[in-house]
Amino acid sequence: MKRALIVYTMVAALGGLLFGFDTAVINGALPFFTEYFGLDKALQGWAVSAALIGCILGALFIGRPGDVFGRRTMLRTLALLFLISAVGSGLAQNLTVFVFFRIIGGLAIGGSSVLSPMYISEIAPPRQRGRLAITFQMAIVIGILVAFFSDYLLLNTGPNNWRWMFIVGALPALVFFVLLFFVSRSPRWLVKTGKIEEARRVLAQVNAGEDSEMTIREIRESIDNEIINRNTYLFKKPFLRLVLIGIAVGMFNQFTGINIVMYYATNIFRSLGFQTGSAIGQTVIIGCTNLVFTIVAMTIIDRVGRKKLLLSGALGMAVFLGLFSFISITKINGGYLSLIMLIGFIGFFAASQGAVIWVLLSEMFPNNIRARGSAIGSFSHWFFNALLTFLFPVVEAAIGIGYVFIFYAAATLISFFFFRAFLVETKGKSLEQLEKVVLK
Repeated sequence: MKRALIVYTMVAALGGLLFGFDTAVINGALPFFTEYFGLDKALQGWAVSAALIGCILGALFIGRPGDVFGRRTMLRTLALLFLISAVGSGLAQNLTVFVFFRIIGGLAIGGSSVLSPMYISEIAPPRQRGRLAITFQMAIVIGILVAFFSDYLLLNTGPNNWRWMFIVGALPALVFFVLLFFVSRSPRWLVKTGKIEEARRVLAQVNAGEDSEMTIREIRESIDNEIINRNTYLFKKPFLRLVLIGIAVGMFNQFTGINIVMYYATNIFRSLGFQTGSAIGQTVIIGCTNLVFTIVAMTIIDRVGRKKLLLSGALGMAVFLGLFSFISITKINGGYLSLIMLIGFIGFFAASQGAVIWVLLSEMFPNNIRARGSAIGSFSHWFFNALLTFLFPVVEAAIGIGYVFIFYAAATLISFFFFRAFLVETKGKSLEQLEKVVLK
């Protein structure tokens, strides 16, 4: 594996680290800014889900700029938005200003969820694409763990501890912005925009043992500029089926309840009897579990394949979500048994959907519509994320945590049958070879 390929992948994956940090940092900060702003349950849900409004918009509208200006240029813009959001959220004096800067951060998260894994997929050789693309998810997981751990370390820094929890995110955002000046542009974007010589140079930098001329020829043959320049083609055969599958993949990912755990874990553990400090400590355990099983997925994804991971993960998650629901409703054995069930759920999620979703969305769409198709799949992910996140405090207060998680268990079980029926295995094929398979 060439050094340039590793470096470019790691830099692009920093978008995932900021994605993970920015979405999870609110977990530890939540009890403190809730008190500072005097929030009720509805406003608490709004404060947490506000960033997700930005995520929806960022994911939905990044596709076209990504095609016009390139993946690298737009990632630089997103890095600046991460930086502005971190500082602005930490310095906010009222809820309106706080929400405004969280939405800006959401724009960056949503955009990076499309462009970072896409860039990695477009520079990666077929045999290594799964492992390399999963570095984006690995970076998300590390970002989540860093957020949980930094929240824990900043817990006793005074009444403004929640401010520092957000401001810490400015440092990786600045590093991301600077490093993006040291990576090349996507070779597939370069071919699409007629910059063939530059594409050759990039392919020579990143592809060990691959025929660059053949790759360029396959990319050129797969491109239809009329389709690239007209959004209406997304909703016509043969692309409509892929778009609908992408929407369903994003939806089922959120119907596992994963981000309810990531955003509200502190409150969930407090409701199970843990003190605030101990509850934040439990989130570090959750974050470590997420990291360990993401590493497991990274080592096997190109051997086992995306589809098998999704199917096994759906069954495992459904079991642990169901057990967590049962324990929560019956109050058996207190909080630590519930923690074990959540660890089991996180383990299966990290080794399946957590690892696969961004890989799948970045490679399942043809060159003609990849940016916009991936954007729609990511939009679905963020739309249902925002909806569930906003509703959770209100619904949980009305019916209890256990009954909420029954819904997640049922939805996750249904996803097993959907993945088995409609997904095509993508391991080991070039993006152009995949195009011929998925458009049959």
